[in-house]
Amino acid sequence: MEKGFQTDRGRIRSHNEDSGGLFERGDGCLLAVVADGMGGHQAGDVASALALSVVRREWEKEETRLETTDDAVGWLCRVVAMTNKEIMSHAESHPECKGMGTTVVLAVCTRDFAVVAHVGDSRGYWLCRDELRRVTNDHSLVYELVRQGQISAQEAETHPRKNVLMQALGTEGEVNIETHVLEWQTDDVLMLCSDGLTNHVSDETIHEVLASGEPLQTQADEFIRLANSAGGDDNITLTLVRNAETADELQEEKVRSSTNEEDQNAEGERRDKAGDAG
Repeated sequence: MEKGFQTDRGRIRSHNEDSGGLFERGDGCLLAVVADGMGGHQAGDVASALALSVVRREWEKEETRLETTDDAVGWLCRVVAMTNKEIMSHAESHPECKGMGTTVVLAVCTRDFAVVAHVGDSRGYWLCRDELRRVTNDHSLVYELVRQGQISAQEAETHPRKNVLMQALGTEGEVNIETHVLEWQTDDVLMLCSDGLTNHVSDETIHEVLASGEPLQTQADEFIRLANSAGGDDNITLTLVRNAETADELQEEKVRSSTNEEDQNAEGERRDKAGDAG
């Protein structure tokens, strides 16, 4: 699978409270993670970094096998709940971190499916056959107002309380983890991002960039440029995954195919010789 990742502190913030990354395993599964430390709380960077560390630690355990969407959903829910508890435990033992929190959006990606889980307002977007779909629903006050019909989606984008979260990791003992199963196709693209991107770049522009056909790392760099050009008043982090074979994967498949063909030819020769001897 093709990958792209970028993070930037933006033009205003003195340091980056986001964390993120892409982690691939030998079985072909890929994990994408974005965590946005809560800017209004102490030690937001500690919370997001801890979230990334816990998720990566669990991902790299040898016993983790995710062969079906049910496996992936179960693993994601367990790991996010574990991460929440570890962030709370860290804050309890480190008074300087009291009140810290972080959003998280993460995805398990295989060639057959992708499963997204999230808590907070970091988002997932899916480019599916040239149609852009927002996978996640913000766990925020304004989204609840939209859901209840009190304001429109357009009004939500400029609402003065847009950044008020209904839940985040590290703030409550239990969190409601939302999951989404994507039966994606070849060349579909999945983007995870913090609100430092979506606060400045419209869904229409996101669609335009994702559908451009440019290499994903080039797209990631372009998203950072666009967000900073529009103000850059927050940290910006995103991961990109395209469901396509890379040049290295195609070469490995070619080598495997060639090896199998040689093995079959050798077996045929052995049988011919055995037949002649008989």
